[in-house]
Amino acid sequence: MFFTDQQTQFFRPLTGKYREQIVECLRLLYTRLYSAQADYSRIVMREQVVETFQEVITRTPLLDLNEDETGLPVRNEREQANWILNLLMEHGWIERQVDEATLQSSYAFTRVGRLFTQPMVEATGGRFRTRHRNTRNTRNALQSFVARGEVYDLLDAYEYSERIISDFSDVIAELEERKRQLVREVESQQLVQRASDEFFDFMEKRFMPDLAVRLSADSVEKYRDEIQALIGKARRKQKDFKGNAERALRKAAPELLQDSKASLYWMILDGIESRMHSASEIMLPALRSALHGFTRRADIIIRQLSFSCSGRQSELAPICQKLSELSGEEQSKRLAATADALAGINIGFVEPGLTKLRSNPIHRVVNTGVEEHGMLDKETRRRLYIEQAMERAFAVNNQALREYVVKALSQGHRIQSHNLPINNARELLMGAHAIEVGAAGNRSSEFHFKVEATGQRVHTDYFDLTDEFTIELIESDYAE
Repeated sequence: MFFTDQQTQFFRPLTGKYREQIVECLRLLYTRLYSAQADYSRIVMREQVVETFQEVITRTPLLDLNEDETGLPVRNEREQANWILNLLMEHGWIERQVDEATLQSSYAFTRVGRLFTQPMVEATGGRFRTRHRNTRNTRNALQSFVARGEVYDLLDAYEYSERIISDFSDVIAELEERKRQLVREVESQQLVQRASDEFFDFMEKRFMPDLAVRLSADSVEKYRDEIQALIGKARRKQKDFKGNAERALRKAAPELLQDSKASLYWMILDGIESRMHSASEIMLPALRSALHGFTRRADIIIRQLSFSCSGRQSELAPICQKLSELSGEEQSKRLAATADALAGINIGFVEPGLTKLRSNPIHRVVNTGVEEHGMLDKETRRRLYIEQAMERAFAVNNQALREYVVKALSQGHRIQSHNLPINNARELLMGAHAIEVGAAGNRSSEFHFKVEATGQRVHTDYFDLTDEFTIELIESDYAE
């Protein structure tokens, strides 16, 4: 079934007034992960995903705005980006992966999420699409281009090379999903026969026809040198050949041209070379590691289930029955004798070179739960808007405060706090905070403010009684 586990409400993020923002977030994240803009040598952290979503939220409008126009959003762009990320993770579009060695968390599409996002990208990208996706087709298309000079063969090779990366990501995600599914089924049913049958069924129907060919006959390592040689031949072609190819490429695929002064011909060749390098050096080892982890996990589970279901398990029930018929003292005596028989002692010498004093790491407890809030009513939105407006109105910027005091000093070097000019509400707020210019963080390398209390309290037009301070601009002794 499709609508199970996290996918119960899989399409819920695509409903509501934020649906356009969420779709654009999925498209841009897909482009950053799997297109020519992707950096496959780096893992995608939460901060990078949030920044990507913030970029989308800035330029994407909301839909179905039937409320009052004065009702501003209660979340800023960063809070909205975090909310969208948590929503997509909750409903099975994006998943968080933890490296067991470094305990670093990375974020990527789930297999189903990537499959549903790909048509969204293709529907708006306006790019050419072909259906063949393998390494040999990249080699064959390049051979045809070098021999005949047909630019569509070069475009096919460029497309095939991109699909190689996508295929690797799809297979790795499927292996991880199979591994989790195997663990879930074993935990829920504890059936060794079914677990082993499903494992061997996957190996026979999925691994042998596809993965085995991908790792052998269609391996990127097998064709990498040959493809690199064909790219070198294309680069060494005569100027007339490359000039004709450049003009034909600009007509056939103008959407690939990012800089009018750059060569589209060289850009495509460099892109194919970069993708083959990423597929060989990064994605293929990742696929082998995922396959090794899947087979190892299946082997461990099947061995454990086989051990628990075989041997002397059938004798456990009669033994427990006999123990239940004995007295409490006799039960304790026999259990103690069994414990002594099982408690073996292993004496040996410790290697001094392997002895290290390690400090226990402090594990932070982080609450990652997501609480779903309902829609706020109009009165609540009005109150939040007033609070935000009041916070902005009474906010004091250190740089603006310094400029106000410098302007008040004019040609002088000293002024009394109650003599500061006040012409509007903003200057009244600045005057109330004027003594803050004497803080250590507001000093420069040449000048700083010196604020001293006179010990007197004065009456002003705005305050019944206020302490009086002297604000003086001092030049540092080491200034030139």
